[in-house]
Amino acid sequence: MGNYFSDAGSFLIDTVIGLYMLAVILRFLLQWVHADFYNPISQFLVTVTNPPLLFLRRFIPGFLGVDLASIILLIVLAMVKIYLIYAISGLTPQVFGVLVLAVGEMIQLGVYVFIFTMLIRIVLSWIQPGGYNPVLVLINQLTEPLMAPARRIIPPFGGLDISPILVFIFLYLTLMLVVRPVLDFGHMLALR
Repeated sequence: MGNYFSDAGSFLIDTVIGLYMLAVILRFLLQWVHADFYNPISQFLVTVTNPPLLFLRRFIPGFLGVDLASIILLIVLAMVKIYLIYAISGLTPQVFGVLVLAVGEMIQLGVYVFIFTMLIRIVLSWIQPGGYNPVLVLINQLTEPLMAPARRIIPPFGGLDISPILVFIFLYLTLMLVVRPVLDFGHMLALR
């Protein structure tokens, strides 16, 4: 019976902290690509993530246009999530291992954001080509830094743009060759 409660607790911790991490990484990525700040979704993300970020920005300045406070907040949230999940399982992980796992989870979340936004962009381009929607505007602004280089390599031909295939290959290779080794290394260090 204890496993049921620990599984439910792990699920709740992963979901609640994971959703907040998603909001923070979306804000970071939208700032990074200079997306429309006045978009209602951007405003929602700013409202939700402002309290901890305003506090952290007092001590952690940006660096070369990168919002380091958002990155630190993501790493701290991931570390708290990992510690709580390990604690529910009755384990005490090593700090450096948890830090490596947190960095791996942050990169993994960023890659998944790009994968899902690419999928949404593709589907919406079939359903509502050229239509205006605040979500679609942000998705286009977020994915364009990946799409533009892919279009230079594989230009559209005959009205068909297959450059997203190249982007998906890059994103999945990142998951396999960067994220998975970092997470495996983090698990190894955490359980020493």
